Amino acid sequence: MMTLMLFSQKFESVPAATSWYLADLGEARGKQELFTRQSPQRLKALREHALIESAVSSNRIEGVEVDKSRIATVVFGKPLLLDRDEEEVRGYRQALTLIHEQSLKLSVSEETILQLHRLTRGEIWDAGQYKEKDGDIIEKLPDGRSRVRFKTVSAAQTPKRMKELVELYNDAILDRKVPPLVLMAAFNLDFLCIHPFRDGNGRVSRLLLLLQCYYLGFEVGRYISLERLIEQNKECYYETLEQSSQGWHEGKHDPWPYINYILFIIKSAYKEFEQRLGEFQSPKGEKTGLVVQAIEKTVGPFSIAELQNACPNVSVDMIRLILKKLRAKNQVECLGRGQNARWEKTNKWQLGNT
Repeated sequence: MMTLMLFSQKFESVPAATSWYLADLGEARGKQELFTRQSPQRLKALREHALIESAVSSNRIEGVEVDKSRIATVVFGKPLLLDRDEEEVRGYRQALTLIHEQSLKLSVSEETILQLHRLTRGEIWDAGQYKEKDGDIIEKLPDGRSRVRFKTVSAAQTPKRMKELVELYNDAILDRKVPPLVLMAAFNLDFLCIHPFRDGNGRVSRLLLLLQCYYLGFEVGRYISLERLIEQNKECYYETLEQSSQGWHEGKHDPWPYINYILFIIKSAYKEFEQRLGEFQSPKGEKTGLVVQAIEKTVGPFSIAELQNACPNVSVDMIRLILKKLRAKNQVECLGRGQNARWEKTNKWQLGNT
């Protein structure tokens, strides 16, 4: 909560790199609805793929792995689980399902945090409980030695610090002085520095990141696994976390390396989302159907640019070809010339599209 406390006391502006990320993400969120109006079959395939990747990657970051031949069964099936690793992967999937299906009902609260931890840890004795003993973050070096990467908040202070963290975040979101995405990343940093659980902190932090993204209207994590992207950029994850945690206890740390890392992950997810939708081959006639539906929804004259905004996966040339065919059937007419020409449905439109 030291980052959020720092922002609540004094917040002037964001660094240039952060402002660029915020601008790009604002634009991506604006396109989000357009892309999610595309083929339900495509989106369903992306959701199922992301669910598997998220459950596997988030656990693999922590050294928990399952046999590749068992992944789909563990994530989607209901068989007896073979070992503790499979139990943790199944638990993470259950937590993901909870967030995907009930995100609007889940508040950013201690109750939610403990519930997510309980799901990810399964039947282990301290699932859903804050740590009872102090425990620092230890890094094992290649030569066998180890070092203290970060000294976490003591077990005795953890309940108090977690309460402060949740209160500071929710107050700041309502206050709106700090960009919400910056607050989300700052919360994530503070949570990891508090390190409230004996084990499972990283996994819960990634679930909270997904939940908070949903709250803020950034739903790309439903289709692209944020956890997989974090795993693919794991070295940068640990590097920026260490950079931003130095001096955290004294409130003299620099949170921006880690904040920018989180924003980079979300931006990367949106970029991949648009690419993945574009990779699917459209069934014959599907793009025509999308354009016809867009025209159907128009009231009065419309432009080609407006149709392209409504159908982001359909090229301008394709839209022109469809309009040409519809004009040949006297279902639409062009009201002018040039790129800015307007189009309009004719009286024969309903007859030709019923």
